[in-house]
Amino acid sequence: MKPITKDDILQILNSRGSEIMKFAAETEKYRENNLITYSKNVFIPLTEICRNDCGYCNFKKDPSDPKAIILKTKEEILADLKEAEKYGCKEALFTFGEDADEEEIVRLKLKEYGYSKMSDYVYDICKMTLNETSLLPHTNGGNFSFEDLKKLRDVNASMGLMLESSSKRLLELPAHNKSPGKNPDLRIETIENAGKLKIPYTTGILIGIGETKEEIADSLMTIKDIYDKYGHIQEVIIQNFTPIPGIEMEDWPEPSFLDMIRTVIAGTMLFKDSDVSIQVPPNLNRDTAQIFLLCGADDWGGVSPVSPDYVNITSPWPGIDELKKITEDEGFELIERLCVYEKYINNDWLSDEVLNQISKISLHQ
Repeated sequence: MKPITKDDILQILNSRGSEIMKFAAETEKYRENNLITYSKNVFIPLTEICRNDCGYCNFKKDPSDPKAIILKTKEEILADLKEAEKYGCKEALFTFGEDADEEEIVRLKLKEYGYSKMSDYVYDICKMTLNETSLLPHTNGGNFSFEDLKKLRDVNASMGLMLESSSKRLLELPAHNKSPGKNPDLRIETIENAGKLKIPYTTGILIGIGETKEEIADSLMTIKDIYDKYGHIQEVIIQNFTPIPGIEMEDWPEPSFLDMIRTVIAGTMLFKDSDVSIQVPPNLNRDTAQIFLLCGADDWGGVSPVSPDYVNITSPWPGIDELKKITEDEGFELIERLCVYEKYINNDWLSDEVLNQISKISLHQ
């Protein structure tokens, strides 16, 4: 089958009227089954301190903010994990600001807990999760060095980092001009290092932050090129910018519904032969989520019955029953998955410790 090119992607991204419907219908040819997946998780922010200051971010807090999470204790984290177990969660999503330990207030907390750097603390949190709960760790904390990724691999079922965009031009716009960690060269290096280390990985793009359609195409093609090299990308998220009161970009226009449709179609077509899921966050598209299933999306991502989406705090998760209803309404079947996809559950990709944890887990819809 002829591989899809950048020009093909651009044709989809620039399509209009009935041409959009034609492309959407074409995605149906590549759907292998009628299953739509999701991961039942608990979202635990370890710290809300971050070296980046993205114009669209609601997550980062100032160290002087009395309500800011400077660094959760192991006891607090374990309590959150145990509560999540009661709700049948299988994934522990650990998120935190990038290079938070560059801030003195975080370094002092780490020292108080007996650590010198954040990655060592995260390692022990993930190990505690494996040893003391039934959940699987999934770490998403920005760019990591090769050495830190190598260490964290042993105690994570999967990891993730949004590419967001491969365009350096966005470093000049409000989205990324105060965020050195959003340099696409750094993020591509992290994603590629995860591939070299055989870490099952989640990445994706963020649209509506000032990028052009050509830059969307380049970003998708960049992810595809990395996948073709290493085979470790299990899902690609197509995420839409959503304005939140109080952020720098609160008056920035969000991407149109049609732009989301076109981008989901483009992602589906690009990865049609790659066994890579296309994910659309249902909480950011509450009224329109169903349409994306008709455009090729086959995964809702992590959905939590116990914790909010701290990154998109004004967008609550749909309940599992609601998610099931909107999925079945289109003739699809909603099934729960683990944070690591089945094809990666073997010794090539996962440590013995993680595999042992997976062997004890039973999935229930």
